[in-house]
Amino acid sequence: MAPSLAAIVLAGGRARRLGGADKPGISIGGRPMVAAVAAAAAGAGARQVVVVGSPRPGLAGELAAWGCAVTFTTEQPPGAGPVPALRAGLQLIAAPWLILLAADLPFLRDSHLRALLAAATGQQARGAMLVDDQGRPQWLASCWRTADLTAALAGYQGSSLGGVLGPLRPVEVTVAPEQAPPWLDCDTPQDVAAARALSRGPDDQQGRDHPQGREADDEHPR
Repeated sequence: MAPSLAAIVLAGGRARRLGGADKPGISIGGRPMVAAVAAAAAGAGARQVVVVGSPRPGLAGELAAWGCAVTFTTEQPPGAGPVPALRAGLQLIAAPWLILLAADLPFLRDSHLRALLAAATGQQARGAMLVDDQGRPQWLASCWRTADLTAALAGYQGSSLGGVLGPLRPVEVTVAPEQAPPWLDCDTPQDVAAARALSRGPDDQQGRDHPQGREADDEHPR
């Protein structure tokens, strides 16, 4: 039986390289990126998704189809960075395992997240993270024991996600891209254009199969 699982989606930041646009709300393949990421988490078994960022009308109803609740919170002050955002989200997590995600990963799928959870639990590690095709860590596509992450943050004074997560020595997970690399993020207009070119359009499946049929950065450094 899969362990109890939650997810934190970092959806704040100032999106400076996108001219201050609402980056998580940008549509790729006919769906806002934050919705695709949250749906991937729900499809992987998360029963709670904490979005650190602005409320997203309609997201709660979509995730309810998987029996997944969504909560919104923000770091203080808003835009303070990924470590304060992680702390804010973690305060609302009770599940023993959590998935930590960026909101701008339009090609992330539930299968990738299940692979992370399987790697961490199978090797009795404190966490697991995706690495890209160059072996670079993807801190915002990772899975952790909640207690270990809480303990690591308690004594951490820095501002780097790698600084707090690296010492936990996560298992490195590589996955074969399906439609496009799951680590492909959208920090610039060029990134958005590339993602849209890779997308097959509004009918492209984002996240996973819906239970009732198929449906459809600079401020958070990896």
